Amino acid sequence: MASASEFTFFDTRVGKTGILWGSRGLVGVQLPAANAATTRKTLLARFPGAVEGKPPAAVRRAIEQISALIETGSGDLSKLELDMDGVPPFHRRVYELARTIEPGSTLSYGDVATKLGAPGSARAVGQALGRNPFAIVVPCHRVLAANGKIGGFSAGGGIVTKHRLLTIEQASKPPSDAQLEGDGTLRVDPKAAATALAKMDPKLAKLIDKVGPPHFRARSLSSIFHALAEAIVYQQLNGRAAATIFARVCALFPRGHEGLTPQAILRAPDERLRGAGLSQNKLLSLKDLAAKARAGEIPTLAEAHGMSDDELIEKLTAVRGIGRWTVEMLLMFRLGRPDILPVDDFGVRKGYMVTYGKREMPKPKELAKIGEKWSPHRTTASWYFWRAADLAPD
Repeated sequence: MASASEFTFFDTRVGKTGILWGSRGLVGVQLPAANAATTRKTLLARFPGAVEGKPPAAVRRAIEQISALIETGSGDLSKLELDMDGVPPFHRRVYELARTIEPGSTLSYGDVATKLGAPGSARAVGQALGRNPFAIVVPCHRVLAANGKIGGFSAGGGIVTKHRLLTIEQASKPPSDAQLEGDGTLRVDPKAAATALAKMDPKLAKLIDKVGPPHFRARSLSSIFHALAEAIVYQQLNGRAAATIFARVCALFPRGHEGLTPQAILRAPDERLRGAGLSQNKLLSLKDLAAKARAGEIPTLAEAHGMSDDELIEKLTAVRGIGRWTVEMLLMFRLGRPDILPVDDFGVRKGYMVTYGKREMPKPKELAKIGEKWSPHRTTASWYFWRAADLAPD
């Protein structure tokens, strides 16, 4: 393998990422590990002798392209120059073929072997991809096990990062008929909403001026069921721990990164789900969600688009472990509803207190009454209150 002469780090949606280059092109990419320090340590162990440097123009363009792919799930990295000096010939062939797999598409290890004219060499393909120094640029995350399960991932972040990359790329594909046009999009322009809020409320106007334009968006989702299953797993856990457990749950099922299904959850033995890290309470909640979905009690995306906020809250809070706040987050950041004010949220209540110079946080019912004046832009107002809470001194 070629030795890197220089490297730098850059921030991406999946975390701080390293990139290495030499005179003949990119030498390697280091995906995020548990933290920035571990990422740096891993990079230096993989590429001894590398020194930190200022990236030249070609590498800066590569960073922009890699960041864009991770952010949007779409993009073409096939033209980036790679320094494959020292890469074994078979590995080089595997990498070249892997670079032809488009975002949102996948192959199995056996598929790659067959396309190379070497059927029966799936294990050797897996070994080559396991030593891939060019993660993302050579998209080894798009190669799955034969049964459609996610399979292993030796790059930084392991199976969690592989799951996140596949999910991001899957979300970039055009919506299906079941999803309908508009899935993953906000139903209002946040900047226009901020302008309207500033005109109607001087206190909010000062906060908006301090924070600047809003920069939030709705995330695409494969189904209401999958989004609620993810919400159940994430409850009362920090983001990294929750992401690990959810990725393990998805990895139990063929093409689980494309969306969990009620049938798969109901068929899975409890011990397998517990083995992925689910607590007993979360297991029971997930099973209840699956049973209600199979019975037709959980709306499809198409049905959800035609339901009011209150109808969805009433319907979905009937699931064990799903409260009003969880559904409100789904409405705001997955369905893009513009007029949601989560009055039970600590950050929203604190942000209101800070913004209006109050000594105490408002009670939920009080905030609901006050918040009527921000309609129909309460989602944007909530986002600004979260920012106010973040900016407040401890």
